[in-house]
Amino acid sequence: MPRPIWSGTLSFGLVTIPVGLHTAVRDLGPHFHLLRESDHSRIRYEKVAASDHRAVAKDELVKGFEVQKGEFVEVTDEDFAKAALKKDRVIDILDFVDANQIDDRYFDRPYYLTPGQGGAKAYALLREAIRRAKRIGVAKFVMRDKQYLAAVEAIGDALVLTTMRFQEELVEPKNFDFPKPTDVRAKDLQLAEQLVNTLASDWDPAKYTNDYRHNLMAVIEAKRKRVKPKLEAADQPESAQVIDLMERLRKSLGQKKSAAPPRAKGTARRRQAKAKPRRAHKAA
Repeated sequence: MPRPIWSGTLSFGLVTIPVGLHTAVRDLGPHFHLLRESDHSRIRYEKVAASDHRAVAKDELVKGFEVQKGEFVEVTDEDFAKAALKKDRVIDILDFVDANQIDDRYFDRPYYLTPGQGGAKAYALLREAIRRAKRIGVAKFVMRDKQYLAAVEAIGDALVLTTMRFQEELVEPKNFDFPKPTDVRAKDLQLAEQLVNTLASDWDPAKYTNDYRHNLMAVIEAKRKRVKPKLEAADQPESAQVIDLMERLRKSLGQKKSAAPPRAKGTARRRQAKAKPRRAHKAA
């Protein structure tokens, strides 16, 4: 198992569980470098002062906060130390809340929590208690001198910690102009809802692939081998002009209906007669 990027304890009430934190997502890129065209030499970057355009050595650099245009306050390591929170290496669960009450905009990056030595039994107990309660824990913890708000939830056999944004980090919707529900006609809404229902499906993440990344990697590999790349078909670009939405909805519904194969008379009735009643799932 890979080493955790952070280790400490998960705490709720008087209970503490040793845990490790592991990233739950990966960056697949691709990543690129800037090169000189003539010989593919890598390009380096220098830190240059804006006032005289001279390169600045690492030992000359300081951090500063711009309090107003052109006015900076220098912030030292001692200043950061004064503001720093105690590194107690504890993920402190403050509340257990209904996940449906949390706006999705608060969630940021997921991590796996794994039990530390001697913590497997308590870990499993907390995971199943969270699952049965249908709630998630809201916690605070410090990692690399930064305090995080986090959600702790049970997903499969894992406890997953997702870092969250604090309320002041969200941009308020009132800063933008959005259409009102009263701008929608009931007849148009009924047609749009009908299309939504024709596209209704169960969530299957394997269905949704990164076609652009696939094509880009195919182009790179083809250039390397000096062959023609095999690419995914690209959708036709939409016109920038305003479209007749209702006409598009009607056409979309017509395509969906025509795509369905004709059903022979009596087929549905015979299938219904042969079908066995489904067993109800037991509650977890």
